[in-house]
Amino acid sequence: MGERAEQYRRELRGLADWEPYLRRHSGLPGPRANLELVAAVGDEAPPEMLWRLSASDDEFLALCGTAGLGRLAARQPARVMRRLREQASDPRWRVREAVALALQRFGRGHMPRLLTEMEGWSRDAPFVQRAAAAGLCEPALLQQEPDAAAVLKILDRITRSMAASRERRSDGFRAVRQALGYCWSVAAAAAPERALPYFERWERSSDPDVRWVVRSNLQKARLAKFLALRSARRAKTGRATHTPAQ
Repeated sequence: MGERAEQYRRELRGLADWEPYLRRHSGLPGPRANLELVAAVGDEAPPEMLWRLSASDDEFLALCGTAGLGRLAARQPARVMRRLREQASDPRWRVREAVALALQRFGRGHMPRLLTEMEGWSRDAPFVQRAAAAGLCEPALLQQEPDAAAVLKILDRITRSMAASRERRSDGFRAVRQALGYCWSVAAAAAPERALPYFERWERSSDPDVRWVVRSNLQKARLAKFLALRSARRAKTGRATHTPAQ
């Protein structure tokens, strides 16, 4: 991926008009957009181009521009976060995914600031909550246990919001439910001991969507260390190890 993205960066630098090139190499229509090219655009595009692309009616151009805004967030945090928050509810799922990519890019160098911003997003509408969860739950961002602990707290708030929702057939609800179905395992793998109390509480939930979230996460291979720790704790206290009922 690195070599291919570098080739794209070199070719983009020699172009006067990027948009025909981006459309030609987008990988769309198809199952997978060209994320190597998306990354290259984020590295090379001037700020004004990223803003213009992010507002495009073309899905791939909007994906490139939105994801690239993460590079600008450190210098223009209020403006960038306002746009990303708007884009988090875009009807195009690839643009919504680009918001998570932008947040991750910002978080690689500014994790404390990202956590502070995402605490606010976790209280917003489901699509915005989904962006917060997906943006934060990237293993490369969770190398420090305090960061993982803060993410667990944010996921707990989003899960409580999901459990209280009465709009369970909405696209936003389904999006946040799907994100929580893997995000908990990413944060738990980074901080297993911190995650145990959350899982113990949510495993006792009678809510069918919460139980699906717990079950989905417990099936992830990345949770091997967490599951071993949980089993050891339960053996020590005499509690039975179980997985939420189907």
